[in-house]
Amino acid sequence: MVVCGDDGLAHRLATELRGVYREQVVLVVPPSRRTPPQPMAGRARAASAALFGRMVTAVNRGTADSDDTLVPDERVMEAAEPTEAVLADAGVDRAAALALVYDDDETNIRAALTARRLNPRLRLVLRLYNRRLGQHIEELLDQAAELAAGTTAGHRGGHGGHGGHGGHGGHGGHGADIATTVLSDADTTAPALVATALVGTSKVVDAEGLLLRAVERRPPRPGEVADPGLCTLALLSATSNDPAGAEGSEDSGDGPRLLPDAEAVAAATGRGAVVLEQVSYSGPPLPARRAGVMPFASLFSARLRWSLAGLVAAVVALAVALIVVTDDHPLHAIYITLLDLFAINDPAVDAPLGQQVLQLLSGLVGLLLLPVLLAAVLEALGTFRTASALRKPPRGLSGHVVLLGLGKIGTRVLTRLRELHIPVVCVEADPEARGMAVARRLRVPVVVGDVTQEGVLESAKIHRADALLALTSVDTTNLEAVLYARSVRPDLRAVLRLYDDDFAKAVYRTLRTAHPAALTRSRSVSHLAAPAFAGAMMGRQILGAIPVERRVLLFAAVVVDGHPQLEGRTVAEAFRPGAWRVLALDTAARGDTAGAEPPGSGLVWDLPDTYVLRAGDRVVLAATRRGLAELLGRRTRSPR
Repeated sequence: MVVCGDDGLAHRLATELRGVYREQVVLVVPPSRRTPPQPMAGRARAASAALFGRMVTAVNRGTADSDDTLVPDERVMEAAEPTEAVLADAGVDRAAALALVYDDDETNIRAALTARRLNPRLRLVLRLYNRRLGQHIEELLDQAAELAAGTTAGHRGGHGGHGGHGGHGGHGGHGADIATTVLSDADTTAPALVATALVGTSKVVDAEGLLLRAVERRPPRPGEVADPGLCTLALLSATSNDPAGAEGSEDSGDGPRLLPDAEAVAAATGRGAVVLEQVSYSGPPLPARRAGVMPFASLFSARLRWSLAGLVAAVVALAVALIVVTDDHPLHAIYITLLDLFAINDPAVDAPLGQQVLQLLSGLVGLLLLPVLLAAVLEALGTFRTASALRKPPRGLSGHVVLLGLGKIGTRVLTRLRELHIPVVCVEADPEARGMAVARRLRVPVVVGDVTQEGVLESAKIHRADALLALTSVDTTNLEAVLYARSVRPDLRAVLRLYDDDFAKAVYRTLRTAHPAALTRSRSVSHLAAPAFAGAMMGRQILGAIPVERRVLLFAAVVVDGHPQLEGRTVAEAFRPGAWRVLALDTAARGDTAGAEPPGSGLVWDLPDTYVLRAGDRVVLAATRRGLAELLGRRTRSPR
């Protein structure tokens, strides 16, 4: 496996492939900036060597976490860009899969085109933020692979555009799927971040029309047993009596317990649980809302509307009075009144006194109408001018979510919050940030300013908010915002994005100790996104991930054929506590949709425990990272 990237996702992905799937990994990263400057005599040789990348042998770092320690035989290359020479030196022509997770979309696309030319049978995983461009690039690279491989490529998994549904024989060699998978770390982590911030709202995994909902339930009262719901996905760690306790990690023996059996659920008194409460089909995403015709109430102020209503009432009263005085036809009376109102009628010199008085009153009303019409024009122009401007938080706003940062992650989280019809107030220091246009389109209130400055969070109504999502790219800014928000409101639910995992654990412990009654969660984007990228490199379709404290529960679509742990076993026999559990059967894969879910899904979620899994079945299962690696991982290759 070859991983190329320039941020924490590349290192986390390499750790995932090495520690969970036991794969040989070549990691390509930019050169370290801590290297001292070289003399002029050596710069020519250094520039030439940098073209091919500098191969170094990684050593053990001696950290406490074994997953973050590099094995002695792992290769790490340092190269400024993934050029053709660098990719060839990394062994792309012999690799099973290549992940391009640079932060720049253009860099990933250029390297993907080069890698496809070097190895047409290579499985590609790209990190792209642009969804539409990602779909076109995915189709283009797959077509190039089909043309280059010819009929011998043999797409054994059928369609390979989403990581391959087959691939059960993916042991390198003939069974590998020639597929291109385009993923976005923002799309992968946004549902988890939104769900973490909203207590009582289901945790959501949304992929290709599938909506998987999991609910985190608080620990029951003493003497009660946790309700398993339809399916218990995890038992939370018992931190209610130990506020300073650390959340469980992948290798810790205590902490949360993923995919427990019925006996463990029955014995778990006093512990919260993550249960599968509802599973439904979400269908295609709704189209973007277009800015239609603005309503009348938003064009004019209340005072102007009352003034216009008064003038209309005066005109009607004058027309009625003219009908009474002259006994004229109503339509003709209204016509004469309007002529007098606009001062284009002949003077009523020879008319009766009553008609003359009405003509004078109509002229007076016409004089009052001129400034009202001018004010209406000015207000309408001002409304259209400010229609594209950012909204300010309304005065009576409460129960909303304060979102800090409108970068890649913040923009996706904002979109998901609005899809759930949750009121949001954004805070962004850069007026030209990526998510500003999305905030204008969604008409979300935005406070432009540095969150570390006094008064910015107050402008976002933090004292009346329900939750705070600190998703800026600076750890200290997120931490400072959460600490200040807690000083304003100690029971505020806070979710902060921190880059360093050890730092996140320390912050979590301290905040839980200082505010035991409040909900605090620290989330790493690379930690949430790495399992999906690693699964795609293995040729698997990872539907999504749900965070359970500091661990991750994966949802994947698997073909039963070729897996002895599933094939020929009942659903109850295939269930391995703490590793994997079959949740649903995809009847559409067999062309049998009778009695299934609503049209378009083809999924049966209420499988009996006695159902025998056959070779042609395609199932949706929940699994831990190590469980999925054991179930779907490739065969261990002998060392060279």
